[in-house]
Amino acid sequence: MQNKNNEEKYYTEQDKINILKMREVLEDLPRFCRQFFRGIEPTTSARTRLGYAYDLRVFFEYLHNCNPALSKIDIRDYTIDILDKIEREDLEEYLEHLSLYEKQNKEITNAEQGKKRKMSALRSMYTYFYKSEMIKRNTAELVNMPKLHEHEIIRLEPNEVAVLLDQVEAGEKLTKSQLKYHGKTKLRDVALLTLLLGTGIRVSECVGLDLDDIDFENNGLHIHRKGGYNTVVYFPDEVRDALLDYLEQRKKIIPCEGNENAFFLSLQNKRISVRAVENLVKKYARNVTTLKKITPHKLRSTFGTNLYKESGDIYLVADVLGHKDVNTTRKHYAAQEDENRRRAARMVKLRENHSSDNKDFGK
Repeated sequence: MQNKNNEEKYYTEQDKINILKMREVLEDLPRFCRQFFRGIEPTTSARTRLGYAYDLRVFFEYLHNCNPALSKIDIRDYTIDILDKIEREDLEEYLEHLSLYEKQNKEITNAEQGKKRKMSALRSMYTYFYKSEMIKRNTAELVNMPKLHEHEIIRLEPNEVAVLLDQVEAGEKLTKSQLKYHGKTKLRDVALLTLLLGTGIRVSECVGLDLDDIDFENNGLHIHRKGGYNTVVYFPDEVRDALLDYLEQRKKIIPCEGNENAFFLSLQNKRISVRAVENLVKKYARNVTTLKKITPHKLRSTFGTNLYKESGDIYLVADVLGHKDVNTTRKHYAAQEDENRRRAARMVKLRENHSSDNKDFGK
């Protein structure tokens, strides 16, 4: 059995996986892209660089398929001067192309978010080479970023949260096949959902938890944030109780090698995956509401909304959720801010019974 102290952290393992995937994608990109990825390595995560690589591959495949001259050259042999030859109109046509195109007989679509992400990758590459004085123009900066439309925050109402947790405990409305495993997973699922709803941590942060990341004396979690830094998140007693209940069961399980320190285990006795958590949230949530598509991220939104309603402090919510920019938080909870302002307006009284006084004056 692998020594627990030598066991790598989940996020370290994920970084290794992303680095290996990145090397595969680099084989499909122009060789000059390697310098770009080396240059941004100190300021980006392996996951971010992999996302950029995927998005840049789409761009260079577009050039190869749509430009007669470039179609005769292997993408890997494109030279950096190609970036100076691309005009703003070419990039705008590329954005339009992203709306709908075919690849390997499959239709692929991109809404505003997908287009913005791909444009961000292009901008990052252009900016890097422009600042390095390897190209003369930063053409990508001339293209307007796709405007994102505001989406309604989907979250569970307090009564729905209570119903959800009650149903997880009771196993109500589950199918016969689901009930076969419910006895084995009930304590884990209750702990997992209670943790997500009670702390607002991301699903990746949740599955990455190790046994020694949880401090039950101080009700604290040591987690690795999306931005690559470590922090402590605190949880209420209700979460503590659910985690301890599951921990008693967890102690009796013999994990597979390499998973000895993972807190949440799958039925295969391995660290539970992000996909598995997404599936179990979907399984339980659809028995509570069919009108809302509930995902782990929506449980995070539920926590953020509840915290903001209770505190009215957008900076507190940003800090607890791990948002580096409070404007990110404000954008998501603008509706609650407006509700707070309306509530504040109703609280202020300038004159007692002012409306009735006006009625008497008009008589």
